[in-house]
Amino acid sequence: MSDKEANPESQHETMSSTSNVGNGNISWIYSFSAAMVPFASFCYAHQRGVTVKVINAMARSPVGVYGFFALPFITLGMEKSIYDTVQAMQGIDPTVIPEGRGGFPSGGGNLPSFSLIPVQRFPTRNESSSIQRLRTKMS
Repeated sequence: MSDKEANPESQHETMSSTSNVGNGNISWIYSFSAAMVPFASFCYAHQRGVTVKVINAMARSPVGVYGFFALPFITLGMEKSIYDTVQAMQGIDPTVIPEGRGGFPSGGGNLPSFSLIPVQRFPTRNESSSIQRLRTKMS
């Protein structure tokens, strides 16, 4: 039995010390919005009858009912695009696989990035302090 399994309190302390929630960091709002905005839009569109219109249009298209086989791949691509874009917004490269991770379901780093924006770069603590010193010297 590992130390974390034997002492669940230490695991809780580790999780709470690494969490950014409650520390004034609101980066969680990006992930929340990326999940809820498309879902809410889908629910609204479904209530308005858009889903039936899309299915009818797909069935009547030149591709026909075989186009239904493409829908899972299209929706997975849209989901990966949203996920990769949110990760890039938060400064996380979606193509990097962290140590100790991998396999299903976290194998998305093996795929190409579908991010709509480049990975954002935030200044490190040392860079922030040197920028602050430069600003004080200039003023």
